[in-house]
Amino acid sequence: MIFRLTVVLFFFSLSAFSQEKYTKHIISEGENLSVIAQKYGVKTREIIEANPNSPKILKLKSVLLIPNKKQKVVASKKAVASKKETPVVADTPGSHIILAKETLWGIAKKYNVSVEELKGANPLLETEGLKIGQQIAIPSKVVAEAEKPVETIDAAKPEEVEVAREVLSKETKYAIAKEFGITVAELEKQNPAIKKRLKVGYVLKIKTSKEKAEALQALKPTPEIKDPTSTPGGIAENPVVVVDSSTVIKVSNYSDLVNQLIESATQNIGIRYRSGGTTRAGYDCSGLMISTFSGFDIKLPRSSIEQSRIGMRVSADEAQKGDLIFFKTNGRRRINHVGMVVEVADGEIKFVHSATHGGVMISSTKEAYYGRNFSQVNRVLK
Repeated sequence: MIFRLTVVLFFFSLSAFSQEKYTKHIISEGENLSVIAQKYGVKTREIIEANPNSPKILKLKSVLLIPNKKQKVVASKKAVASKKETPVVADTPGSHIILAKETLWGIAKKYNVSVEELKGANPLLETEGLKIGQQIAIPSKVVAEAEKPVETIDAAKPEEVEVAREVLSKETKYAIAKEFGITVAELEKQNPAIKKRLKVGYVLKIKTSKEKAEALQALKPTPEIKDPTSTPGGIAENPVVVVDSSTVIKVSNYSDLVNQLIESATQNIGIRYRSGGTTRAGYDCSGLMISTFSGFDIKLPRSSIEQSRIGMRVSADEAQKGDLIFFKTNGRRRINHVGMVVEVADGEIKFVHSATHGGVMISSTKEAYYGRNFSQVNRVLK
């Protein structure tokens, strides 16, 4: 009797230990190990080790055991308590510690370098990507600038003045912000009335340095324009966005604009999927594209099928950053999903999109689901 009771207690303790150690996850359509690992905050290797007998190709509605991180959190809290005097890890000169939700584009912008220069200084980024807590090297040119004497940083700020600027026909928020050396967000913050729409004739109030204001004043044409019989010479020089008959949008600084579009879209990583959503409260796939492009005064159609009809269709081999990439998912015969290309390398296209199963994320055409459902790539900027 005692022996039986001992055996029952032994198996009960094993069951309780197993429940504490693992969480059960039922596989949904479109999920892969990377997506599941990201959802639970574990590594794919840990999931594979916890499921040694599972098939290499995941089956729909099959169950995976996910390592439970609660025990690790308790252990880490104890470790922190025993090491209170340990200094906090900080960026050392010439390096940067990766934080949650940071992207290569955001880091490159912070240190005023290109993504290519960052990759050149950190070859492992090409294969392994960014990891939270990882320390990466910053190109020496930037380090030299960061280590300048404190006196240069504490130097007196240039005198600021407020400039009145009238909006001309066919001008964009992006073009005006670039003219004054500020971002679109800063321009909208100084002029809240233009957030929804930039009206021709509206007078903007923009704060800038005295030197910048004088330089812009010197470049102004003579004030004898407004002749109704004259040709439309009142249009600003070098308008940044012009739509031609093929609906491909011409931009004067393509590379810079594309990098800013990518940075804007990837800042939403982790935001949930919401059907019909176009705000940070939740996005659907086409809503994310509309929100991203409208931030730079570029208007896209509302649905993914309509977006697939604009621009110029290119082959997958010709895809480049900033292109729109389209899919036919769930056995549909027509396009019903869209994303924006953020990276192309060795036949692999990485794209940012809002997926029903995980919200805003970066996926790849190397993933079986998206490789199988790929439809086309459209170039909307040039």
